[in-house]
Amino acid sequence: MKKLFFGSLFLMQGIWCFGQQDSIQISARLSPDAQVLIVDQQILYHNNLDVALDKIKLLNWVAAYQNRNTPLLKRKLKDRKKDLYFAKTSELGSLNNLQIEIDGKTRDFSHLKEEFLYLNLDEKLDPKSSKNIKLHYEIKLPNSKFTGYGIDKTDINLKYFFIVPDTFENQEQYPRHFLDTEQNLNSGSYWDVDFQIHDAFKVESNLHHSGTSKNDFAGVSVNDPEFFISFNNIDKIPVTVENQKIDVVFGYPITQEDRASLEFYLPLHLKFLKQRFGDLPDKIFISEKFRSTEKFVGIDDIKFWKFHYKLFSDPEKIDLHYFSVVSKQIIDNLFINEKNADHWLKNGLQTYSELQYIREFYPNHKLLGDLPDQAKILGMKPLKIFHASDLKLSERYSLAYQYILTQNLDQKISEKYEDLSKFNAFAISHFETGILFYFVADQMGFAKFNSFLNSYFQQHFRKPVEASDFLSKLEWESGGNSKFLASLIEEKNRVNFNLKKFARKDDSFEVKINKLGKQSLPFKLETETESGSKETQWQYADSFSAKYDIKTNDADKIIVNDDFAFPETNFRDNYLYTKGLFSNMKRLKLKLIKDIPNPEYNELYVSPRVGFNAYDKVMLGFNLVNRGVFDQKFVYSVSPYYSTGTGQLTGKAGVSYNIMPADSFFRSWQIGGSASYFHYDYDLAYQTYGLFTNFSFNKNPRSAVGRNLYFSYGHFQKDLDAKRILAKEYGKYNLWNVGYSYTDNSLIHEKSINANFQWMEDFQKLSTEAFYRWEYMKDRKISFRFFGGFFLNNHTQNTDFDYGISRVSNYAFSYGLLGQSATTGILSQQYILAEGGFKSYFNTKANDWITSVNVDSHIWKMFNLYADAGLYKNKGQRTEFIWDSGVKLKIIPDFLEVYFPIQSSLGFEPAMKDYGYRIRYTLIFNLNALVGNLRRGVY
Repeated sequence: MKKLFFGSLFLMQGIWCFGQQDSIQISARLSPDAQVLIVDQQILYHNNLDVALDKIKLLNWVAAYQNRNTPLLKRKLKDRKKDLYFAKTSELGSLNNLQIEIDGKTRDFSHLKEEFLYLNLDEKLDPKSSKNIKLHYEIKLPNSKFTGYGIDKTDINLKYFFIVPDTFENQEQYPRHFLDTEQNLNSGSYWDVDFQIHDAFKVESNLHHSGTSKNDFAGVSVNDPEFFISFNNIDKIPVTVENQKIDVVFGYPITQEDRASLEFYLPLHLKFLKQRFGDLPDKIFISEKFRSTEKFVGIDDIKFWKFHYKLFSDPEKIDLHYFSVVSKQIIDNLFINEKNADHWLKNGLQTYSELQYIREFYPNHKLLGDLPDQAKILGMKPLKIFHASDLKLSERYSLAYQYILTQNLDQKISEKYEDLSKFNAFAISHFETGILFYFVADQMGFAKFNSFLNSYFQQHFRKPVEASDFLSKLEWESGGNSKFLASLIEEKNRVNFNLKKFARKDDSFEVKINKLGKQSLPFKLETETESGSKETQWQYADSFSAKYDIKTNDADKIIVNDDFAFPETNFRDNYLYTKGLFSNMKRLKLKLIKDIPNPEYNELYVSPRVGFNAYDKVMLGFNLVNRGVFDQKFVYSVSPYYSTGTGQLTGKAGVSYNIMPADSFFRSWQIGGSASYFHYDYDLAYQTYGLFTNFSFNKNPRSAVGRNLYFSYGHFQKDLDAKRILAKEYGKYNLWNVGYSYTDNSLIHEKSINANFQWMEDFQKLSTEAFYRWEYMKDRKISFRFFGGFFLNNHTQNTDFDYGISRVSNYAFSYGLLGQSATTGILSQQYILAEGGFKSYFNTKANDWITSVNVDSHIWKMFNLYADAGLYKNKGQRTEFIWDSGVKLKIIPDFLEVYFPIQSSLGFEPAMKDYGYRIRYTLIFNLNALVGNLRRGVY
């Protein structure tokens, strides 16, 4: 029988509302096909603002699943997820048949596609006054594959679907959209929800069971209520911690092995967290989505082909995964705050507790776990040579932050959560903030810091917390040593400590340290002997440069902020040796293959290289570079080769410097130079010398848009034989280029445009290339490319600098052709999508102007259809129109593809005797481009 809610609500308002909290009662039932939730609802709405309201805002977030125009859909596409975009109508969610009764008047709403509903009031609602609202509506539940909420094969996960007031609204009552970032929709309200459904269903929630019905749940929500409906039995583990009984409920099945491990680990987790945060909730509900989102990243088994490597034992994985999940769940339920603005507070505390747990229970575990010992080749363990195999598990947090910082794609901690990139949501909101909390705790003393947390959250348990209040109280407790946190959170962190030099002074060291960053803050200064014993002292840096005394002169090494203690911009200047050849500097170290850099050393990476072209044949050599896995400002690279085809040394070298300001209209400004020496024909070599600068404009880290302005100068020298001299080829020439590029690697609509002006002594030409690729059905794409080129003047002596039609004019040696001068054979069939872009062989070039369009469309599995058409003109000749078409086989899209021409201006090509030589292929050896293609959406 349906409850009489508001008849008794006002009589019990002191019990239900706890002052001025909203109260919500819901009676919900499922349709026979379990696709629709039919809801009768009553809301006691309070005006907690300081102004009278003429309308009430209610949130209708199921409308986010309605169509392709929602902010949720746009966010999913930026995260490289397209299920919602291509969803069937039956998979989407919607609100239907809404009726609202307020002030005794019933209203029908027809515009239900908005994520917010405004109820106009006949009379203004004064501050501290309340209003009774009754609702009846139906929720068409979406498929859970989009966000983890909705319907799957056997279960229903409900969150953010009911119509509710916005807890965090202000007097502007601005719209709020569902973005699937676990936002706070309605926090601190009293809920009473009763599900009237078939007995075959089991129901659980993060609210407590209430009343006589097994499907009735009630309580005050710190986070938004969540409900799990299933045909299967729901697993639960009861835990007792210091006489407190806590039920841990799982919204997914757990195995008997996992249950046995959890019965051991959960009491340890909860006791550990209770010592730091005080009060614990009596019920912890873990949904499948929460587990997959909050689990410990990087410890799962590695499986590919016939190989299976176990980084950590099964019990260790259970321990770490569930400590991460449970700690986040506990902290989420400690207090109420607005996640979009103050996300870093809860996320940072969770990382802090994780760091403490790892350093207490896993102090010697490595980042790669047991992988370096398990991965063997001919009995050898190749991963052991990498510094990555020596890194501690606890160093993962600083390394993740360092990686994104060296890209200059990090964001300030206080950035709104919805504006953080996918990677920064962890690297900044969780990791950087957690490291800062751990740094403050280390300086204060962990016992004192944990005592502060315990006391603070005991006082604010399940109450609203302002992040500024937390920082203020922490500053007082730390004696002012945490004052730097407030300013560091509000700006991109560019603090760096540079250990410049030391001098022996009687029985001590005098150390000079430069500090980059305007904040005054503490730092850890340590000495270490050869045996590994350390002495630590805390100092305070409040100026750019200062000298500090260390009361010992027997140390072998001086260190600032060891073990990545502070999230600095550069850890490579935090170490100095005091004895031997490398006294007052870092030691030099040669390493095979790129690695995570060891900040104690100046590292050079030497790795073997193999190359090939038709004239140098197989080239054997090595690459010497000073850059490891992380980017750095100054980079140099030298790659000498032995050419087996000529018996000569060939190779290339380059140097560059990157200027990357924290906050500017540009993200990076790269300046550099390069040189190379290879062969472009038999016994004919070429040399290139170049200077370049590339200006990358600043970008939103969540955006796929990039903009670049570039300039380059190249000097080229070629050996010429008698035939080439007779053809008036250039032995020496200079090229200047200036251009602008715009790229948008969006998931559905990918586009780019490039404009270039190139000139030398004998020509000047303008070129424009535009590209558009559209995924018109799931995994079905069509692309359009336009190229236009025009010579402002052309007084060249031959055709080398003309626009290519079927084959690129590679006079700058920039396209990586395997057979630069090949005119017959398989190497001549290599295809580069550039200039005219035609796949059929048209034995001509364009020395006046050219326009072309290249179309490519998917038809089935690995096969595409292509078509090219264009106009070109040579000086003194009439304009020509040409076209071609055929089939493309995609082996590795954009990297290894084969083109089979069918029909063209030349005729039906499969009937031609030399058809085998008309087949073209794309073969691109560009690992950086491949990796960049795979990691789209991560940043």
